[in-house]
Amino acid sequence: MAKKIYDVKPPKVARKSAKKIKEFLATEEKVKKTHAPARRKKEGRPMWVPVSIGGAVVLLIVCVFLFFKLPKADIAIWPKVETLSFKQTLTADKSASLVDEVKAIVPAQYFQASKTESQEFPATGNGSNEGLASGTITVYNKFDPPTSFTFKAGTRFISDSGKLFIAPSKVIIPAAKKSGSKIIPGSVQIKVQAAEGGDSYNIAPSNFSVPGLKGTPSYYSVYASSTTAMSGGYAGKVKKVTNDDIAQAKDTLTKKAIEEATSDLKSQISSDYVLLDNAISSSIASASTQTKSGTIADNFTYQTTAKASALAFKKSDLNDFAKQYIISQMPEGKKLLDNSFKINYSATSVDVSGGKATLILDFSSGVYKNIDVNSMALSLLGENSSQINQTINNSLGDQAPKIEIKFWPFWVTSAPKTQKAIHIQLKF
Repeated sequence: MAKKIYDVKPPKVARKSAKKIKEFLATEEKVKKTHAPARRKKEGRPMWVPVSIGGAVVLLIVCVFLFFKLPKADIAIWPKVETLSFKQTLTADKSASLVDEVKAIVPAQYFQASKTESQEFPATGNGSNEGLASGTITVYNKFDPPTSFTFKAGTRFISDSGKLFIAPSKVIIPAAKKSGSKIIPGSVQIKVQAAEGGDSYNIAPSNFSVPGLKGTPSYYSVYASSTTAMSGGYAGKVKKVTNDDIAQAKDTLTKKAIEEATSDLKSQISSDYVLLDNAISSSIASASTQTKSGTIADNFTYQTTAKASALAFKKSDLNDFAKQYIISQMPEGKKLLDNSFKINYSATSVDVSGGKATLILDFSSGVYKNIDVNSMALSLLGENSSQINQTINNSLGDQAPKIEIKFWPFWVTSAPKTQKAIHIQLKF
């Protein structure tokens, strides 16, 4: 019988088909839920398990590496220190070029500087300043028989008021002339100056006589007169320079010049050198003023030149000498402890110009047993704390009163078996 084909399923057939489809889907869902975790677990195992195993292997390798490479031993040793002290006489000589330990000589350097100082100082003396009046007079000569007169410089003329004036230059007075019974006096005009200062000599026109002719026939025949008043005379209080002013200026400026010269000298000397106070010499090369004592002036200038010279020596030369001296005196097998070195020095005599100075040195330093830390580190390979203490005590004895041992990391109980991992430090 031919199979029927439906374009649209009948209701009964459609319900049957839908039921079968529903049952199929339910079965598939159940199977999926049952097997899904298993698949995920199966799929995750290849990713995490190898990573975990690899990480564990790397960690193990690192631990093994650190176990053998990290261990180290830090050993601190406090050596016994003895102090050696000495006192030695030494000569610093500018002619020496090197330190001579045998002759106890170190080189010295000669330094010098000069300084010129000039300063104005006030005058403290009191005095009077009197101006001299001066003017012109006409000297007449009517001596009969006619004859000329010559007066030397300094001839005095006295006014009718009693004021004395002086002719500063030689005076020649012409002879008189006769005209019958009449005599015409010869005459000359001259400059005269008051014998004393003061405004009292500013006299009005006056008549003058020559006191030097008194008692001679010409006394009344030679005379003088002025037609204008004398002028220029005055009086006042002034300052003048005294001996004490000059002495004080010299003392003040000398000290200043020496200080400046010494300062310039010290500025030439570097910090590498030692300059003792008593190794400096100073002197005054010149000191003067052009103003004399008694000069009327408000101020005056004083000038002085000072020289300073010195002997200095290098600190390093003194230190080298002292250290070499200690080394020559310390027991065999000892070593100098540099940071304990001390030195003091002073000069007992200094000849700056001669270039020599005698020095006294007080110096000291700590010394300790010479310890070869490299050799000692080799002797401590693989030893524990007790063994290390015993080894060091056997080597150093009472020369190492204190020892401190530290291992690292915390699980290490003995010194590594490589020398580089053992660190020995000397402490003082």
